Amino acid sequence: MAERARIAAILGPTNTGKTHYAIERMLGYRTGMIGLPLRLLAREVYDRIVGIRGPGVVALVTGEERIVPPRAAYWVCTVEAMPEGMGTDFVAIDEIQLCADPERGHVFTDRLLRMRGQHETLFLGSDTMRGPIAGLVPDVEFVRRDRLSQLTYTGSKKISRLAPRTAIVGFSVENVYAIAELLRRQKGGAAVVMGALSPRTRNAQVDLYQNGDVEFLVATDAIGMGLNLDINHVAFSSLTKFDGRRMRPLAPNELAQIAGRAGRGMSNGTFGVTGEASPLIEEVAEAICNHQFTPLQKLNWRNADLSFGSIDALVHSLEVGPNDQRLLKAREADDLQALKTLSQQAEVAARATDPASVRLLWDVCRIPDFRGISHAEHASLLDVIYSYLHQRGGIPNDFMAGQVKRIDRTDGDIDTLSKRLAFIRTWTYVAQRKGWVADEMHWRDATRAVEDRVSDALHDRLTQRFVDRRTSVLLRRLKQKEALLAEVNDKGEVTVEGEFVGKLEGFRFRQDKDATGQEAKTLKTASLQAMAPHFHLRADRFYNAPDTEIDFTEQGGLMWGSQAVGKLAAGDDALKPRVVAFVDDEAGPDVLQKVQRRLQHFIDRKIAALFEPLLNIQHDETLTGLARGFGFRIVEAMGILPRADIAEDVKALDQEARSALRKHGIRFGQYTIFMPLLLKPAPTRLRLVLWSLRQGLDEFPEAPPPGLVTVPNIEDIPSDHYMIAGYRKSGARAIRIDMLERLADLLRAEDSRNGFEAKADMLSITGMTLEQFADLMGGMGYRAEKGERAKVKSVDTVIQGAAPEADTPVMDADSTAPGLVTGEAESPAPADVSGTVAAIEDTGIAPIAEEPADPTQEAAVAETPAEDVPLGQSADATVPEVEKEAFFTFTWGGNRGARERGPRREGARNQRDGAKSGRDSAPREAREGGKGRRNDGPRGKGGKPGGKGGNRPEQENKPKKFEARPPRREKPIDPDNPFAAALMGFKDKT
Repeated sequence: MAERARIAAILGPTNTGKTHYAIERMLGYRTGMIGLPLRLLAREVYDRIVGIRGPGVVALVTGEERIVPPRAAYWVCTVEAMPEGMGTDFVAIDEIQLCADPERGHVFTDRLLRMRGQHETLFLGSDTMRGPIAGLVPDVEFVRRDRLSQLTYTGSKKISRLAPRTAIVGFSVENVYAIAELLRRQKGGAAVVMGALSPRTRNAQVDLYQNGDVEFLVATDAIGMGLNLDINHVAFSSLTKFDGRRMRPLAPNELAQIAGRAGRGMSNGTFGVTGEASPLIEEVAEAICNHQFTPLQKLNWRNADLSFGSIDALVHSLEVGPNDQRLLKAREADDLQALKTLSQQAEVAARATDPASVRLLWDVCRIPDFRGISHAEHASLLDVIYSYLHQRGGIPNDFMAGQVKRIDRTDGDIDTLSKRLAFIRTWTYVAQRKGWVADEMHWRDATRAVEDRVSDALHDRLTQRFVDRRTSVLLRRLKQKEALLAEVNDKGEVTVEGEFVGKLEGFRFRQDKDATGQEAKTLKTASLQAMAPHFHLRADRFYNAPDTEIDFTEQGGLMWGSQAVGKLAAGDDALKPRVVAFVDDEAGPDVLQKVQRRLQHFIDRKIAALFEPLLNIQHDETLTGLARGFGFRIVEAMGILPRADIAEDVKALDQEARSALRKHGIRFGQYTIFMPLLLKPAPTRLRLVLWSLRQGLDEFPEAPPPGLVTVPNIEDIPSDHYMIAGYRKSGARAIRIDMLERLADLLRAEDSRNGFEAKADMLSITGMTLEQFADLMGGMGYRAEKGERAKVKSVDTVIQGAAPEADTPVMDADSTAPGLVTGEAESPAPADVSGTVAAIEDTGIAPIAEEPADPTQEAAVAETPAEDVPLGQSADATVPEVEKEAFFTFTWGGNRGARERGPRREGARNQRDGAKSGRDSAPREAREGGKGRRNDGPRGKGGKPGGKGGNRPEQENKPKKFEARPPRREKPIDPDNPFAAALMGFKDKT
């Protein structure tokens, strides 16, 4: 070494430009070497020098990477990988304070004592090293460099309140991942930097942060070792770390090394704590801010003068203690542990018997335990490698190929890829050792390629898990204050700058539900800014849309296609509801007014079209007096009024007033005053909505399915809900009011005092079975008495297949078998009740029924007395068992049975034969035997509609026979035809 060689210690806090100064000094010489504490930092410095001098003169040497061009002049190395005996003009050792590190300190101390440049040697580090360097390195020059910016302690803050450009430091992989996940949800994501990452993965993650794709960085203490990043604030999530042996608190100088990453260049920086970390005590915070720390007294040291005569000699030389009080014997490192473990194996001990074999064993033991599985597992791998190297002189290609191929996969999660990356680093290190593999360049390239592929995959997984690309892109564009481009597809999905942000439902923006916290705020800000022009375009399209594209729901909502754009609200008039438009405030008042006007136009036209008969009543100036008042009652009731509620008003109407009202389609039914046109599905649906708005209901009743004559009677649903829907409760079901009036017309012709049976037309109208019809009649106030009688059999059943004798007379339709009396014919098939119901004149009030039934269940009425002998059977023959059938006889039960189901005055409607059935106020006229004012409906003699005579005293207490239509002539019965539809006849009832 030249006599004039300069040895200088450039000491000071972080952000003083020490590394930059060393690079400048090195490039001022013909050759030089710089040792750095991390592979990541070595790669950063290598790239910087290559950018200045070119790749042809710059070498990179680390444990897993070796780039050495033929004309290499400047060597960038990790401290452990610095080659000795190079004789370069310049040597620099960065972060020299790591001499006190328990794990690696002995390596830095060795470089401090033995590594020198021919012309200049620099030691870069903290002021705490001034004493040890002065005592161990003679003729050293000290240069103090002050920090370029101020560092301030800000105390504790929640992660959610941390400002952008913050680095959060954790000291375990689990802690780093947990913080990064939290930042993704709250801040859009974070970049992840750890010492275990490959340079390729680390650089890709740093680029995310430096380019502004993310505003936060989560890292281990690796960022404290010279990594220059654009960081404004450093937040410690923990103040303790695991140093390989135990958990220990970080010393103030260690905290300062990391906190100093904040405020690079001339920009001031801050530091603090977050998460579960307790606040720093005041003395520690002041020491970090003022860069005043306790000087180091002891440096870790391990003997570098090794003896390779035998394994025991090597171990002994490694355990030799220092002879200087400023040096401290380093604790047993991983390489020494591996050496002791392998020396216990007989096969290894047998091979390592000469200095060359012992030296080779030591080189193998120095392979770092990148995998970190266990000490025994690492020793086992070293045993395999040493066996190959000692026995074959190198590691076989097939073995290397198998190991590399097993790792060469890019599937799996972050943990899986991290393990593969650690595994490939072992074989990358092996490939870098000279003479260990047959084709060094091939395996160096192969392992490097696998490492790059796994590194890229790991970067992708880290980005997918910890970075929300959508939020980061939007944040960057918002920060740049540029106009954002939004697009809305036919499904309403909104993308801003190509990123999905939510859906546009009508004129309300629904942002992505997966977004939470800060991410949600960012999405909303960016989305509403970009959506402003779309709201106006959408409003114009809606205003010009036809009414066929707009509709209302049964709960009062207003829809544009499948999108809700508003709702109905109660107005001053039930037929003039207000509209409430669903428009975001950010869309502006112009959009709101345009949507409201269009919706109001739609509902006004809809009411005018569906309720035209009601509106005509309002506008008819010819209606006067009682007729006009009654008309307005109908309008207020939206076309349906229970007759019991307005009985006195109906009585007060004269024939002229009724006629005027009928011209508007009003029907005066026995139970209900209604407008048949408004019972159609569309008006019914609208009527329910408008009525519910007027009643102030929170949940509107739904319209029954179209075409149903009856619906189930649910007790919890009030009667007025059924009435406004066009139905009246009766028994277990509710019957449509127009079909109820048709049934009432049929019941007027029956003798409700002495009893009658259900006719086919009654069952057909209601669509019910006989049992259901009986329940319906009970709900209307009738008593239903069930009985049984002999079921009339067809001819082929009675004759039982016997052919008639030659002299047996053949009966025609008018003949009656001996001993039998003709009865009712078999019920016809049910009629179609779903069509338009013909208008029936107002013929007064009479008790009626209320539920559809199955007409196929109508029973025939016949009884065969025991003394009668059926046709084709002798008198003394054994009478077979007669099959029975059920039937119901209905009589009026009066007010006792009707209760709330019908008007009280309907009780004695047909109790007298002379009652007139067509009157509007029936009870009084029924009791007076037909006296009183005229009814609206036609009457026959005796008071029955269309009847032929008055009272018949002789037949008052006798059974009566009724038929739905005039009798017709029966065809002669053909006994040979088993499918003949003839009926034999029935006896008179007693």
